[in-house]
Amino acid sequence: MKHALILLTSRIIKLVANLLKLSCYPFHALFPGKRFTLPEVAPCLLAPRKPADIPRIIWQTNFTADVTLPVYLNYLFNRLMAPHHEYRFMVTEARERFIREHYSTNILEHYSWLQIGAAQADFWRLLVLHKHGGVYLDIDAHLVWPLEDIVRPDMQELYITNRRGEISNYFIASRPDNPNLADLITAVRDNIDENVIRSVYDLTGPGVFNRILEGRDVNTVSQCAREGVHTAWWKSTPG
Repeated sequence: MKHALILLTSRIIKLVANLLKLSCYPFHALFPGKRFTLPEVAPCLLAPRKPADIPRIIWQTNFTADVTLPVYLNYLFNRLMAPHHEYRFMVTEARERFIREHYSTNILEHYSWLQIGAAQADFWRLLVLHKHGGVYLDIDAHLVWPLEDIVRPDMQELYITNRRGEISNYFIASRPDNPNLADLITAVRDNIDENVIRSVYDLTGPGVFNRILEGRDVNTVSQCAREGVHTAWWKSTPG
């Protein structure tokens, strides 16, 4: 019964999300310069009900904090679906300051060698989760089921797999000092050193996850799983 409820809820939310997205086009046509500011930090709306191994923090990043209406609606909806989670957001400059403060000069140099913003964001999400733990969620993705009911208190990590069984990196949940994340960080650094991979996917993105985590005993949830847990996330692309 619960699985059917999750599936039905996800479809309703997807439908409403698409309708809201369509309504944003005339809004931005009328107000083309209008933007909404994401906060650097926002406290949890409700006190957590029980302790958890994965800190209740949602991490997001973007090149700017001033975003369009669809992205801001994503933010507001995620806050409602994760009321027990603190929210933390970093722009490009803040990501670099974080790495400079918490990691070695070697890590900062490797991060700085990345010239593509998406690749920098890929590397940063590994570093921030390894340091602080929490849940990383792409700026253009939103939840369709309460996050606290998906990332259980006893979990050490959780990854999403696609229909081909490959791990994605638009959602990552992890405790701090996760050895799997440490291995992913090392793999990304080695890729940068070798300087032969041209694809962001394989340099810093999901390709690294699938190569390093293959065969390891890690918690994953499939987007096409029969039990319907996959409907806990839906990735959208804002206009």
